[in-house]
Amino acid sequence: MFAISPVPKRGRKGNDILGPQNPDRMRQEPDTVCPPDTDHGKMPNMKWSFTDSHVRLEEGGWARETTVRELPTSKELAGVNMRLGPGVYRELHWHNESEWAYIIKGQCRISVLDLEGGSYIDDLEEGDLWYFPTGFPHGIQGTGKEGVEFLLIFDDGNFSEDSTFLLTDYIARTPKSILAKNFRVDEEVFNSLSEKEKYIFQGTIPGSLEDDRKKVTRSKHRFTHRMLKQEPKKFPGGEVRITDTSNFPISKTTAAAHVIINPGCLREMHWHPNADEWSFFLRGRARITIFAASGNARTFNYQAGDVGIVPKNNAHYVENIGDEPVEMLEMFKAAKFEDFSTEQWLAQTPATTVAEHLNLVGGNREKFLKSLSKDKTAVKAPLRKTRSMSDMAKALEELL
Repeated sequence: MFAISPVPKRGRKGNDILGPQNPDRMRQEPDTVCPPDTDHGKMPNMKWSFTDSHVRLEEGGWARETTVRELPTSKELAGVNMRLGPGVYRELHWHNESEWAYIIKGQCRISVLDLEGGSYIDDLEEGDLWYFPTGFPHGIQGTGKEGVEFLLIFDDGNFSEDSTFLLTDYIARTPKSILAKNFRVDEEVFNSLSEKEKYIFQGTIPGSLEDDRKKVTRSKHRFTHRMLKQEPKKFPGGEVRITDTSNFPISKTTAAAHVIINPGCLREMHWHPNADEWSFFLRGRARITIFAASGNARTFNYQAGDVGIVPKNNAHYVENIGDEPVEMLEMFKAAKFEDFSTEQWLAQTPATTVAEHLNLVGGNREKFLKSLSKDKTAVKAPLRKTRSMSDMAKALEELL
């Protein structure tokens, strides 16, 4: 956050604010208060903070969501941030949508039933993922000393946590005579059923993973993935891990990237041809300018806990404007992660074509064309300019 509140004034344009102000919000949004000169036209909001989402408080945990209702541009995906204490359940349930999840902190145990009747049970920790296809019944329980916090992604922006198919609700809405016939027991067995959904509630700390696995028919499918244990692709300005059907085959509707951008560095100018980007910022401060064609461009600022949307094919970059690394997740409603690098495109286009499009002449023409790389550099380091003797002399004078 900036120490001084920004002012909507740049050169001879703009002026100060005489009316009411929210200094804390203004310091979080310097490029909204005073947009760069390159911003132009109209663009809907592409940012939301989970801090502004309603929190549903339950026994031992909570949930809050970012959907098309909170962020109208979040059309393809919806997100839920959830916390479960040790032993606390997110009750057994299923969805119309698929569910992709990233463990932010802590530990949990998940279980899911596949179509062949196999059960998959696993313990997860920070940086791990799970994916449950639409309709697959599953459950989550916090474990360890602090339980777990995670981000859930659903492949429909209209998703609501309140519209899931819950076991307790399902059983409570079924006549006891039918329950008795189905499960082959007396009706009295069901006298203690909960009369309302449990959703999130305190349970017993589970035993060992192996003990649970021994009691079920094991699934042949893999529903979890260790994203942070992947070997990252390293670049001068940071690193990237990509998880999609190439290394997590069951995740057919959600592809993702985990990105680290070092201070002063840049997630290069690019766009995604196959899906909108739904980003979640885990730490750091970032700036993103989105180019939406027809002369429209808008710059947004993000920090930890924020959600960002970039529509399909809209060009953008992510710049680290803070003092610590930016750590972010990029999610897509797609089987594969796809992007086009602006630099790689220009490097693979005839030089004269590029120069004439950009009006590059003389020494600047050669300087720019020689700088282009045919290889993607997903995260770029800052440009280190060679200082002239006059620049160094001036700097020395200022010190003296």
